Amino acid sequence: MTATTATTANAATPPASTASAPRRRAGQGRIDWSQPVVYVVALAVVAVAIGPVIYVFISGFRTNPDFFTDPAGMPNPWTVENYARVLGDSSFWNQVLASTVTALGTTIGVMLLGVMAAFVIARYEFRGRGLLYALFTTGLLFPLTISILPLTVLLRQMGLFGNWWGLIVPQVAFALPLTIIILTPFLRAIPVELEDAALVDGTSRVGFFWRILLPLSMPGLMTVGVLAFVGSWNAYLLPLFVLQAGGAGIDNYTLPLGVQFYSTAYGQDTTGVLAYTALAMLPAILFFTVAEKRIVGGLQGAVKG
Repeated sequence: MTATTATTANAATPPASTASAPRRRAGQGRIDWSQPVVYVVALAVVAVAIGPVIYVFISGFRTNPDFFTDPAGMPNPWTVENYARVLGDSSFWNQVLASTVTALGTTIGVMLLGVMAAFVIARYEFRGRGLLYALFTTGLLFPLTISILPLTVLLRQMGLFGNWWGLIVPQVAFALPLTIIILTPFLRAIPVELEDAALVDGTSRVGFFWRILLPLSMPGLMTVGVLAFVGSWNAYLLPLFVLQAGGAGIDNYTLPLGVQFYSTAYGQDTTGVLAYTALAMLPAILFFTVAEKRIVGGLQGAVKG
């Protein structure tokens, strides 16, 4: 009788590890205050990164007398006049169009050319493959600042100086090294057996590339696409030389150039300049925020590959 009771009790009582598992899972989302220094440093970094952006957005709701009286204060009174004036300016929307066209053109070019080059490096065996990959890697060490003058001369000779194509082509070229470095591990990690099975079923290499390989490498493609879009949207030095020095009109400027022109032409309107800057930053911030998880997932896949 005693043995039967003990057996029943043991069967009714779950193991300690099993009973504690739900508790551990329930506490996974809680903050661990055992390391307060980590959270202090993290909050400091967040404040340094986000603080100026918030300051610019809030200052756009202020009047100039209020801003000069207390630059660090809150708006008193709150006003949307600055934002309304910027949104009612046709030059602003033309510059939004210019930034959108150049950013989308750069993104499409980077994704298309990058995945094709990475496919050859990752899936084909040929002499000089390692040297070719190393050549793209060294492209990361070649900054735009030291090549801007010969680049502008080349663009002038090609007839691309002073127009949007003069921005898209160099931006694609300078974004390709990082794109290939990110995409090559993705394409290399796809099993060779999958390609062999597709070839046995009658699929050509081009068909395998478009129908199978591209969908499987979509996380990496999204990562390089977002990086290319945000990089093109925020570019300033290249548009300065290609568009402004090339004689393009104000309506053909990208938003970073538009902010610079607005701040020069209306230097006394400080809050108006801040509102213009805030609206120029907003699309890139929203796009990056929405695609943040895809960027992290894509980079993790590249590291695993």
